[in-house]
Amino acid sequence: MTRSLSYAHGTGTTALLGDTIGRNLDRTIAAHGEREALVEVVSGRRWTYAEFGAEVDELARALMASGVEKGDRVGIWAVNCPEWVLLQYATARIGAVMVTINPAYRAHELEFVLKQAGISLLVASLAHRTSDYRALVGEVRANCPALRAVHYIGDASWSELTATATAVTPDQLAAREAMLSCDDPINIQYTSGTTGFPKGATLSHHNIL
Repeated sequence: MTRSLSYAHGTGTTALLGDTIGRNLDRTIAAHGEREALVEVVSGRRWTYAEFGAEVDELARALMASGVEKGDRVGIWAVNCPEWVLLQYATARIGAVMVTINPAYRAHELEFVLKQAGISLLVASLAHRTSDYRALVGEVRANCPALRAVHYIGDASWSELTATATAVTPDQLAAREAMLSCDDPINIQYTSGTTGFPKGATLSHHNIL
């Protein structure tokens, strides 16, 4: 018996997009490169689609230079910020799986997600409300053997990460992206865990698009 993946799209006749996140972004840049894509009101930073795409590619190459492979888990523990969006697109570009971590988590919840998801690289805010993220990561890091690198948004460690992009060429990034399928997992979202430990739901390029 032949088996194939099923793509349900309701009663309409238009098929769902069978793209990766990266290919979808490329098509948007080609069509609307000069249109505004992302705005951070607090700082006034703005990106057109072309500018956004260039920064995504730089971060994607930096992640590759730091040793992130296809399928590796990259955690994001942060409040709403442009770097959050850039990281989601950059990890999708290279086939890494971005794991979203609730900003309200305490140390024991953070440790659980880091260990269960096998996060090897974590990007975090410096703080949220009364939580000092650097201190909380320090509390649990020794218990998370897979975690090899942590970079903090708004800290020198973020600049150190992006500076490594020059070690990977655009052609190397394109070769990595050519390996990807729209059915590859690229995101794990954890539930709040109000009645027990959080549970992760895995999404693919196709799910998100």
